[in-house]
Amino acid sequence: MKRRTTHPRLAVAVAALVLLATGCTSGGDDEPGSTSAPEEQEQGPEVEITPEPGATEVPPNSPVRVEAAHGTLTDVRIEQATPDEVAPDGSEAAEGVGGEDDPFPVTGTLNEAEDTWVSDWNLRPGAAVTVIATAADAGGEETEVVSEFTTLEAVPGRRLELASNFPSSGDVVGVGMPVIVNFDLPVTHKQQVENSIEVTAEEDTEGAWNWVTDEMAVFRPKEYWDPYQEITVDLRLDGVEASDGVYGVGNHRIEFEVGRELISTMHVPDHRMEVAVDGETVRSIPVSNGAAEERFNTTTSGTHLTMEKYQSLIMDSATVGIPEGSPGYYRLDVDWAVRTSNSGEFTHAAPWNSGNLGSANTSNGCTNMSVEDARWFHNQSLMGDVLETTGTDRELEWDNGWGFYQRSWEEWLSHSETGEPQRTDGSGTPGSVHGENL
Repeated sequence: MKRRTTHPRLAVAVAALVLLATGCTSGGDDEPGSTSAPEEQEQGPEVEITPEPGATEVPPNSPVRVEAAHGTLTDVRIEQATPDEVAPDGSEAAEGVGGEDDPFPVTGTLNEAEDTWVSDWNLRPGAAVTVIATAADAGGEETEVVSEFTTLEAVPGRRLELASNFPSSGDVVGVGMPVIVNFDLPVTHKQQVENSIEVTAEEDTEGAWNWVTDEMAVFRPKEYWDPYQEITVDLRLDGVEASDGVYGVGNHRIEFEVGRELISTMHVPDHRMEVAVDGETVRSIPVSNGAAEERFNTTTSGTHLTMEKYQSLIMDSATVGIPEGSPGYYRLDVDWAVRTSNSGEFTHAAPWNSGNLGSANTSNGCTNMSVEDARWFHNQSLMGDVLETTGTDRELEWDNGWGFYQRSWEEWLSHSETGEPQRTDGSGTPGSVHGENL
């Protein structure tokens, strides 16, 4: 089910308001002394709302459905009384929760006949929910119905929350940057969670989610992002059933910018790295890569993304499984380091290896550069820049660092729980967030 169709949609606000279930008809009261007979009056719209009025402990991932008989729906609003929330670093908690400025209103989709409305998003756990629906008959006479119910609380230990995310709000990133979200609990209902996170971009493309672990989900576009644009990620975790009886709490918005396009290419046997910015080569760097005597000191081939950078760094092979006393152990102080994998690969300055730069591969697997070139590359690098490497017999694994483009788009899409791409044009996510409660 794709939300945001071409059918009319009714906006929904979120507010801290509790009203009594009631119904009233505007403009239809007889004046005192009227002699109109009941049988002469036309039947007004009849509105039915589910969950039923007065219901308690309603699963928050239940859809709200409003149906009108003998009329059409003209407005539906959902208001929820819930406390403010606090977001972890790197995201923004919903501001104006319970008010007109709520950035996460519970919108819904109206059918073609305009007599049935179904909510797109889940409800907040432990909330007092008020649904206010207005319907009109053929003559324009309106009926308003107000219904109340409460949702099931998400108890401690069974509340899914956002633990961390990359990038963070305000970051400027490279064109290969994925969206990485880490949760504090394992997710088994991955399809509902995928459909609860909407990625929008100024330049429309398509992308999809893959799961590295049960706690870590990654979104990447089909191809690299277009440069110079804003990206917004809305994590509508409230009410999503992440696992049986485990509900999400807290909505978050991440806003970051894709900067210029920097793509570096390196054919390892050629001993050079070519750096292009916006399609134009700006620097050709003599390098020395892995000696390739063993697997551990073979530079990986594939599409790497720059992950983090350090002005100074102690490189200890024990961190990648080669402890002190083992063959191949090393411990080095290096400057101007940029990480390109989790298996210990960096670009960095290597003044001790200056005689081999541009002529021989003698490193432990890293890309050695002169101090001047390493400093320049470090200073130019943004998280998510692309380094495409070829010419070795060791392939970068798709889950080694941010090697996500190692999966073809077809393979990446096949590993998405929804099995469908998500457009970044604001048209919604591929399927329902409600799960079995739909």
